[in-house]
Amino acid sequence: MRTSKVKSQKTSSTIERLSAAVRVVVENRGNDVVVLDVRELTKAFDYFLIVSGTSRRQLNSIGDEIQKKLVKEMGDECLSVSGYKEGRWVVIDYGDIIVHLFEPERREYYAIEELWGKAIKIPLDELL
Repeated sequence: MRTSKVKSQKTSSTIERLSAAVRVVVENRGNDVVVLDVRELTKAFDYFLIVSGTSRRQLNSIGDEIQKKLVKEMGDECLSVSGYKEGRWVVIDYGDIIVHLFEPERREYYAIEELWGKAIKIPLDELL
């Protein structure tokens, strides 16, 4: 099993943290939630969590709640956050998990699911 370059610093497994992030998204009414397993396509990270929101406020709130859950409660390390100010596309990098929070128009424009079309889509019920 391949591990992330920063995994040794984590107190919870990648799947446990990914599941926690997905639960936060669902609880905060994120839309069109998609989880992609990209481990076979890149060594840079393991999973994408892709979410649409209805407003900048909602996207920032979801991002804040994910940070609270993963960093404060689960001992994760956030490597970087981008896009909070603009709020149209927020990216949160945990090393092995990359969270993408989009306004629907931005998500359609950047089409990450298409760009990473060979990734394995994980059914949400496996993570909830």
